[in-house]
Amino acid sequence: MTLEILTSDALPVRHGFFTRRGGASSGVFAGLNCGQGSSDQAEIVAINRARVADAMGVSPTHLLGVHQIHSATALPVDAPFVDKPRADALVTSTPGLALSVLSADCQPVLFADAQAGVIGAAHAGWRGALDGVLHATVDAMEGLGAKRQNITAVIGPAISQRAYEVGPEFMESFMDENPEYARYFINGSGDRMLFDLPGFGLNRLRAAGVGHAEWTRHCTFSDAARFYSYRRTTHAKEADYGRLIAAITL
Repeated sequence: MTLEILTSDALPVRHGFFTRRGGASSGVFAGLNCGQGSSDQAEIVAINRARVADAMGVSPTHLLGVHQIHSATALPVDAPFVDKPRADALVTSTPGLALSVLSADCQPVLFADAQAGVIGAAHAGWRGALDGVLHATVDAMEGLGAKRQNITAVIGPAISQRAYEVGPEFMESFMDENPEYARYFINGSGDRMLFDLPGFGLNRLRAAGVGHAEWTRHCTFSDAARFYSYRRTTHAKEADYGRLIAAITL
């Protein structure tokens, strides 16, 4: 099976939000699991990542990622590295490097200022988005010569509001930050709420001043054939789950 790569016409550089289709993994990881931190066979994950690198037109050593920690840390890079830094976003102005992030319900966000030749990739779960990883990515791109009004940012497949049930203490974390964030919650059953993660991500991107922001409108939880989902795996009481990859290059 060939790879399935979702793209956005708004991003004028090579990029892709890869679905799980076309990978070598099997079992609960069936498909294109690119998570080196999963319990999948390391050599199979390497094969999957090599397929992604080939699709991006770079060598596997130039497909760069981070050790994601749900932080607001965005790092500039200008050369390949072996040891992944602890961060949640990368930016570069160096051609030939593909920046990537992993996700399985959290938001993968790809950025580009084509005029300045600066790109970025961010992993934005609720914690990272609330703490400022999207702002930090835009700031880091500016440090390399980008202009925020010229930046396009696209949120890839992520969990949608209808599938993201949370408790009152979760909502309180947002309300403590800004009472206006109540708009991203609607009533669920009992005391539960439903949280609009992509809507909140778009809010944060626009507040950061990017020229254009959009979501591909794919829900990871609701489409098991195409996407991995941490929450769906948890509900099914499975032992582990695959990780989707999103990547961008100049």
